[in-house]
Parts: sequence; C-alpha cells; structure tokens
Amino acid sequence: MNPYILAILLFGLGLGTTITFASSHWLLAWMGLEINTLAIIPLMAQHHHPRAVEATTKYFLTQATAAAMLLFASVTNAWLSGQWDIQQMTHPLPITIITLALALKIGLAPVHAWLPEVLQGLDLTVGLILSTWQKLAPFALILQINPTNSTILIILGLTSTLIGGWGGLNQTQLRKILAYSSIAHLGWMILVLQFSPSLTLLTLLTYFVMTFSTFLVFKLNKATTINTLATSWTKAPLLTSLTPLILLSLGGLPPLTGFMPKWLILQELAKQDLALTATVAALSALLSLYFYLRLSYAMTLTMSPNNLSGTTPWRLSSTQLTLPLAISTTMAICLLPLTPAATALLAP
Repeated sequence: MNPYILAILLFGLGLGTTITFASSHWLLAWMGLEINTLAIIPLMAQHHHPRAVEATTKYFLTQATAAAMLLFASVTNAWLSGQWDIQQMTHPLPITIITLALALKIGLAPVHAWLPEVLQGLDLTVGLILSTWQKLAPFALILQINPTNSTILIILGLTSTLIGGWGGLNQTQLRKILAYSSIAHLGWMILVLQFSPSLTLLTLLTYFVMTFSTFLVFKLNKATTINTLATSWTKAPLLTSLTPLILLSLGGLPPLTGFMPKWLILQELAKQDLALTATVAALSALLSLYFYLRLSYAMTLTMSPNNLSGTTPWRLSSTQLTLPLAISTTMAICLLPLTPAATALLAP
C-alpha cells in the first residue's frame, strides 16, 4: 500500500477514536465511530484476497448495523428526554439499545459471531489493530453511559466468558483462537463494569499488552495455524520458550500479569454478593486456559509434522522490529508485583 495512503488511514483511525473520546454529544460520538470504521476498511481489504474481501464486507455490515442502532437509540433518547448529552441518559429503553449496539461493535456474546470470521480473513497486523485499537472508542462510550441495567451486563459478561472459552476449544487457526480469547476477556470487563469502571479500564489495558505481545510473536513466526507454531523453535528458540508464559498470562495464571485483573474482578464480584457469578466466571477461565495450554504444548513440546504442508520453513532473519515485542513480552509476564500501584492509581 502507498505509504501516504497508509498514513492517511492510520490518521483516520486515530482521529475517529479521539473524536469519540472527546465528545459529549451523541452525534459526534457516532461520527467518530463511523470515521473509525471507514478508516480500517481499506486496511482490511488491501490484500485483494477473496477471504479478506469477505471479512471486510462482514465487518462493514456489522459495524453499520451497530452504528444505525446507536443513532436510532440516541434519537429516541433525545425524543424522550430532550437531551443529546452522553452522560444524561435517563430512559432505560435507549440505554439498553445503546448497550447492545456497543456490544455488537466490540463483539460481545451473544452478538459475537462476526468476530472470529472477520479476524480469520485478515493478516496479523490488521488483526492486531482490530483486536486492540478498535475496542477503545466503543469502550469509552460504554464507560460513559455507565449502564444502569445490571442484569443485561451480567448476562452479556457471563455469556461472553463462556462462549469465549467454549468456542476456542476446537480451533486450529490461531486468529480464531485469538478472537475467542478476545470475546472471553471482554466478558470479564463487562462483568465488573457497573461495580468498578476503573477495574474495567485496568483489565482492558492488561488485555491490550498481552494481545499485542501474542500477535507480535505469531507475526515474527509467520504463524497462522497451530501446526506452524511447532516449527518456531528452529527460528527463535528463546522466544519459543517465553511464548508459553505470554499465553498462560492471557489465561490468567499467577504469577503472571494476566492474573491481576482476574483476581481483582473475582474479589470485587465477591464483595458485591455475586458469588455464583464469580464462580461461573472462574470456571469459564479454565476453558480458555485449556486452549492456551494447547498452544503452549504445540509450540514447545511437539516436533513439527514433516509432511508437505508442514515442512520446516527457511530460517530467514525477520525484518520485524523486536523492541515492541521485547517490551510487551516483559510487561505481559512481569507486572503482577505492581498490582498495589495499579489499584492505587485507578482508585476512584
């Protein structure tokens, strides 16, 4: 892609998210989300592959549907209450519709079906943008409206953690596994949103760090299936030995960074007398942990299949920058001791 066009599109991505962040009026927030969607579409379809075009079309249709729902709900809210302000949402109907529209935007279950399909059709770089940056603007709106309907949030959260765990069990494609991992993590964030928005933000940030690291590892190995992972030890033995730690951090095992948000969320749910919800969430984390363990096992403890489709690739030196990978990997593994500092910073 032409570097000037790429720069304009990346600027559009940044602009759309910033407009949504800065807006207090629903029309402006909607406009930011639309700019965001329109900027990523050429990036998604840049490879002119039927799979990429299909993924782009699916993404466009779901995002357009969500944006239309958002616009409809904000107009309804203005009609009912005479207010366009994001933080002045009083009527339960528009709040519920907007919550569902934003859930569709970020890919929460039960409106998640587009996410694995879309992510599977993209290359790893655009997949990384979709899994991290594109979640920021809708999350800013969800945090601002602070939905009052607690039941719908808990249902969305629990469904997402369960489907995110179950869906990833039978997958062999890494991008689909990462999509289900994303759904499960978003479920955890939504569960605790009404009780502690700052904890949701902390979970979002740790999820970003771990996902960034995972995508960069797969990109360095040019890996898209579990079988390809098994050849990585010939290319980067040290990274191959660290990758299981990144994956187990995504799964939420102590003493890794990913344990921090899960621990704090379970503690918060227990404080709110939601012991059953906390138990179901903790059990669903085991489902996710299983497929992270499966990836770790394939990567470090198996020999690659030596057939035509799984031949060991040439060990060419990668052109990818290794500093972002090094920083994000260190953060994904070592940040648990900073938990008290993180909670103090995010305390209301």
